Amino acid sequence: MDKPLKTPPPYPVASVDHALRAATILQMEGGATVSQIAARLGVARSTAHRLLAMLVYRDFAVQGEDRIYRAGPVLELAAHSQSLVSRLRAAALPHLRRVVDLLDETTNLIVRTGDTARFIASVECRQALRVGSREGMVFPAHRTTAGLLLLADLPDEELDDVYAAERYRDRPGERPDLAKLRGELARLRRNGFAVNQERSERGLVAVGVPVRDGDGTALAGLSVSLPSVRYDPHRLQPLVATLDTAARALEADLTEGL
Repeated sequence: MDKPLKTPPPYPVASVDHALRAATILQMEGGATVSQIAARLGVARSTAHRLLAMLVYRDFAVQGEDRIYRAGPVLELAAHSQSLVSRLRAAALPHLRRVVDLLDETTNLIVRTGDTARFIASVECRQALRVGSREGMVFPAHRTTAGLLLLADLPDEELDDVYAAERYRDRPGERPDLAKLRGELARLRRNGFAVNQERSERGLVAVGVPVRDGDGTALAGLSVSLPSVRYDPHRLQPLVATLDTAARALEADLTEGL
């Protein structure tokens, strides 16, 4: 039986409709220029430019040096691993809540897409002074605890590709020093955990461990975030042990769910 035609909402919002259609074009067709988006949507180039600028701002799109807009981290993540991310988040939430109960600090689950790290789950602690939920936020991978852990799992050639100079021609200041980054990633591999002291945000410290699949590949990072005034380096090992326990339990749940 054929599906009935969809009935438009009684009060359509043209700008929202245009933005959603533009995002769909980028995700399904690989990329487009401002002029092409304007023609497809039947709007002026200035309107198309504003729509694309907002999509870039919200990480639904990126603009390359060739001035072509393509799917950004949000759409890439959804297209590449929607079911995995959904399963990761659902499986992780009970473990995040358990860590919060034990440590009373905000706990997060993060995945990597290219050179960005996205927070796919976040459970806030109950303390008045606390790190707020980061769920849905995107940060440069090399500036986050979990992002560094996931980068440390990459072979050298893949790391080179992620940070290839041509990817940063229009934003050279955002490209990390690869030699320095490699040295840091080597230390993280030896330690098995990462500590981020005010690297991504002032006044914030994060500690994280990797979450791996049955083959040992890092799927995500499990981290705890706390105000720097409350961070005590002498508590680091017990904190890492708590995160490790939660990560192993999450890995077991994921394995059983396969």
